[in-house]
Amino acid sequence: MTKITIAIDGFSSTGKSTVAKRLAAELGYVYVDSGAMYRAVTLYAMQHGFIETDCFDKEGLISNLDHIKISFKFNPEKGFAEVYLNDENVEKNIRTLEVSKFVSQVATVSEVREQLVLQQQNFGKDKGVVMDGRDIGTVVFPDAELKIFMTASAEKRAKRRYDELRERGDEVCYEDVLHNVQTRDHIDSTREDSPLVMADDAIKVDNSNMSLEEQFEVVLELSEEKIKLQHKKKRH
Repeated sequence: MTKITIAIDGFSSTGKSTVAKRLAAELGYVYVDSGAMYRAVTLYAMQHGFIETDCFDKEGLISNLDHIKISFKFNPEKGFAEVYLNDENVEKNIRTLEVSKFVSQVATVSEVREQLVLQQQNFGKDKGVVMDGRDIGTVVFPDAELKIFMTASAEKRAKRRYDELRERGDEVCYEDVLHNVQTRDHIDSTREDSPLVMADDAIKVDNSNMSLEEQFEVVLELSEEKIKLQHKKKRH
């Protein structure tokens, strides 16, 4: 069967990664979490003192980009690929609220975006890829056969993120998580380089009142329809 590129964009905490992982597994596609790549760069910046609450040494981070190696390694026990930063598993470290507070700032740096976009495009050169993020359908894969834009109210997204962090054992309060979601929305949507916007040919999916299962079924149906359409085109 013909393979396609599937780009899933949207606001933070809309469940993009969860749906994308499952979709890739269902289709037998490669899954790439582009947001995790930005989180890994952010973690590196935090570890090396390039970003703190009141300080962001952009030039310092830019000058160290060549020292940042990001890779994905499949974990058969968990059923998905985990993120490695310079050969160290940082899957859990990059999901903290502390990293979330800084990731949108790091993602505004053009040099960071340029380097990661090249890596992301390389991941998808052979099709058969599901990638989620903020600019996948507009910048990374503008020619993707299927583009999905996921959204939900800030309150719903904050509650989902809060529940996820609490389940992991993180001590957080809902108001802090909501503030983080709203702040990231503003930064992501107003940055000069590749702002978060819905591609003209993307399909919008508002999952405010959908369960994870319902979200997955909608996205799977859209994907299967597009794959069949592309297969017919190739045959003719």
